[in-house]
Amino acid sequence: MNVATILAEKGSNVVTARPGDSLIDISRILRQHGIGCIVISKGQGDIAGIVSERDLVRAIAEFGQEVLSEPVSEYMTRKVYSCKKSDTIDAIMAAMTDGRFRHMPVVENDKLIGVISIGDVVRLRIAEAEMEASAMRSYIATG
Repeated sequence: MNVATILAEKGSNVVTARPGDSLIDISRILRQHGIGCIVISKGQGDIAGIVSERDLVRAIAEFGQEVLSEPVSEYMTRKVYSCKKSDTIDAIMAAMTDGRFRHMPVVENDKLIGVISIGDVVRLRIAEAEMEASAMRSYIATG
């Protein structure tokens, strides 16, 4: 199984924001879309950074509520790990675990085409395990 399998199920809709958007704007976008992170883009499908709910909480905890009016570019993660549709689920799980992040943009031909989360990856792995268990039970029953 690979990233394309996840995107086929969840779709390729990606919510993005601009580097100049304030942290309060980002928090409202997260709430509006019911998502945990936003890719920050200057346009044309590029990736300038990524910001998550966790990033917002850390900024507020460190600098106080005044930080909410500041631009997201000051607090976003600039070193963004991305993947391709052909990357395997095992490789994505390893990268997310090693890098300690929960969201990964999907990029093809230098264009942002989706975002996957650790929840997406776990859901796919559970479905895969259930399918294997069912096949094994069927094999044993007919054996």
